[in-house]
Amino acid sequence: MEPATELDSRFSDPEATATTWAEALRVLEEAQLFWISTVRVDGRPHVTPLVAVWYNDAVYFCTGLEEQKGVNLASNPRVVLTTGCNRWDDGLDVVVEGDAVRVSDDALLRTLANAWAQKWDGRWTFEARDGAFHHDGTGDAFVFRVMPSKILSFGKGTFSHTRHVF
Repeated sequence: MEPATELDSRFSDPEATATTWAEALRVLEEAQLFWISTVRVDGRPHVTPLVAVWYNDAVYFCTGLEEQKGVNLASNPRVVLTTGCNRWDDGLDVVVEGDAVRVSDDALLRTLANAWAQKWDGRWTFEARDGAFHHDGTGDAFVFRVMPSKILSFGKGTFSHTRHVF
């Protein structure tokens, strides 16, 4: 799905151009690490790194329900996923906003488990069954899909702030 894309000139260099959706999508597809922000029951934020995959216009990630992000998602599905680089003057950071919805369809989970294994050369392998990912030694992981409501791209060097709205 191709979002509406626009440069926010308030937060961009005068000579900046909007980041194309193709470039933002490349960053999402190639990212090895995302940072997820969730909200605790008392309203405090929680941020932690995780691996995720972009598949069929959404970001997918997994967590144990006893992990802090899993506990937070039980009461508030709103999340922000961030990826990019930690350099100031080079690169592109991408922020995905949306609601995390649990995925329990075993056929989709098998497809996603394959995507995890391929993306990380077999270093992240899961068995998909009974509505969850299973991994020896780490137990069950529940998979969540985030269909983006908005994606922000932050270009560095020539600083740009681009909004991709679905």
